Amino acid sequence: MAIGNYIKEIGRGKDGARALTREQADDLFGQVLDGSVTDLEVGAFCLAMRIKGETAEEMAGFLDATRRRMALLPASTLPTVVIPSYNGARKLPLLTPLLALLLAREGLPVLIHGAATEDRRVFVSKVLEALDIHAQEAIKSIAPGRVAFAPTALLSPGLQRLLDVRRVVNLRNPAHSLVKLMNPVNGPALLVSSYTHPEYAISMADTFALVQANALLIRGTEGESVADPRRTPKMQAFVAGQATDLQAYQAGSLTELPELPGAIDAASTAAYIGAVLAGSQAVPAPIAHQVAHILQLHRSL
Repeated sequence: MAIGNYIKEIGRGKDGARALTREQADDLFGQVLDGSVTDLEVGAFCLAMRIKGETAEEMAGFLDATRRRMALLPASTLPTVVIPSYNGARKLPLLTPLLALLLAREGLPVLIHGAATEDRRVFVSKVLEALDIHAQEAIKSIAPGRVAFAPTALLSPGLQRLLDVRRVVNLRNPAHSLVKLMNPVNGPALLVSSYTHPEYAISMADTFALVQANALLIRGTEGESVADPRRTPKMQAFVAGQATDLQAYQAGSLTELPELPGAIDAASTAAYIGAVLAGSQAVPAPIAHQVAHILQLHRSL
């Protein structure tokens, strides 16, 4: 169906808009990813969905369309841990690479995928480069005990184009939610994802249940999928879409706060991560808890 007909359904405002079926959402998002619609139509889609909000059925359809068009990484010998990184660091050091490297040290294959969505934040690729982990230039499998970084543009140029719309309209669109829900691996995987606002905890959980995902969901640190080093967030597990609460939210800060670097630039963050991995700095307790939960969840897959 032509995209204009879909926009007519979803663009009637917050109260008048109608939700799409999974199949309709698949068709609509496929047209957007394929670039077969005009920039004006893409903008109308993004603004209409921003006002209406996505249902779990719609998000599942968007994921279906994305997966069929995505360059998938070959499966590893173990389920791959997938960590999306799209928010970066604004006030705190970006410790998503620390989480990934701690998991790799336990023998797991770990994929970080992402793209810089804001210019004023420290992005994960810069921290990884400072740790001598460079972006993949071609799709390939990840060996157990290794960390790889795949830019979104390598996985799906169409999805990257949609993420870039934010730089024009200054508003998020469904792509910013979708990247935290997708599995770019052609095989078993455990997705470690996060939300920033409580309402997204509900919508993401509903989507994980609908698509029968294996995932760990937490309240993110500045939008990143790593536990805040100063306090332990709630952690929820999904195995084939079935939800289990693993960790309750611990209000307030820890009794003893970790010695975080004073600067958040890539070099300072990488130096801190190196010190933690070398044992000269302790692993922040919330991140240690997150690692333990991921390992336990991974063993159950």
